Amino acid sequence: MVSAVPRTLRYRDGVLHVLDQRLLPGEVRELRCQSASEVATAIRDMAVRGAPAIGVAGAYGVALAARAAARAGGDLDAVRAAAEDACGLLETARPTAVNLGAAVHRMRRQVLGSAAMSDAGELVDALEATAAELERYEVESSRAMGRLGADLLGHDARVLVHCNTGALATVERGTALAVVYEAHSRGTLDHVFVGETRPRLQGSRLTAFELAAAGVPHTVVVDSLAASLMLHRAVDAVLVGADRIAANGDVANKVGTYGLAVACAHHHVPFYVVAPTSSIDPVCESGAAIPIEERDPAEITDVGGERVLPPRSTAFNPAFDVTPASLVTALVTERGIVSPLSESSLAQLLAKRRAR
Repeated sequence: MVSAVPRTLRYRDGVLHVLDQRLLPGEVRELRCQSASEVATAIRDMAVRGAPAIGVAGAYGVALAARAAARAGGDLDAVRAAAEDACGLLETARPTAVNLGAAVHRMRRQVLGSAAMSDAGELVDALEATAAELERYEVESSRAMGRLGADLLGHDARVLVHCNTGALATVERGTALAVVYEAHSRGTLDHVFVGETRPRLQGSRLTAFELAAAGVPHTVVVDSLAASLMLHRAVDAVLVGADRIAANGDVANKVGTYGLAVACAHHHVPFYVVAPTSSIDPVCESGAAIPIEERDPAEITDVGGERVLPPRSTAFNPAFDVTPASLVTALVTERGIVSPLSESSLAQLLAKRRAR
């Protein structure tokens, strides 16, 4: 069952408990974050990762800053200033996932609306409640995406997944992996192929860890095997998540996603993106405008602390790539399924979300 997977985040009495995903699957250990800077470090160092999860973590980070200022005796103005500083720190912790910026913006609106509040404690309570509301929404979204996505799969479905899009990337079932869990519970899933997801191995370390804990049949494969699996008709659909979706439907996701989409188009395999509407950035016109995080080349040059490249060789390590909307079969969100992806279809979806 999915409940066997350790929870990514837990907020209790002014402490954000963060499952340190850098240690998985070898060790299950939590970090205790009591300040915005500690949360920012956890996000930046990928102790917590996945667009929905870092959004919720960022929201709680702002609440932690406010609580710390109030505990130190700060008045309403001091707490407001501390929360504002935390917003500035957290929204830049990782640049590509839109969920983090959106969550921090939501917290900032709460701070800006605090003029009518009577004391610092009221603002702290409001910020904690806002973060908790965001967490609840992500949980509900996860369940809805799982149900809608599973409806797209046939019986005895064989799917391929990339990176980690499950409970470890969110705060409950996941995005793309929520579809896997739902299909498994319905008895309509045959097998899951898990791409390693170089260079940090989020597939072989984290997704395989989740699926093993949940009892879902799976096989880990090297990323470069995906197209061959499609050639031999071993894959019925590819399921991926998204860190940011531009207004025109272009999708930024873990590097390697674009190659999967191209292979799917060639082999006529459905390519489904599963992501909450919070991952849609309506002010970002296209994928060309999405900032792509470049990580430390040491993630490629070194393995286990030992350099594996020749001394004069260099490495290029973008964490994400962009898949054009034209290669996406359908986008599965908590508000419904969109196909084909376009500026107008996404605008209609977001209008539906606002109406609700």
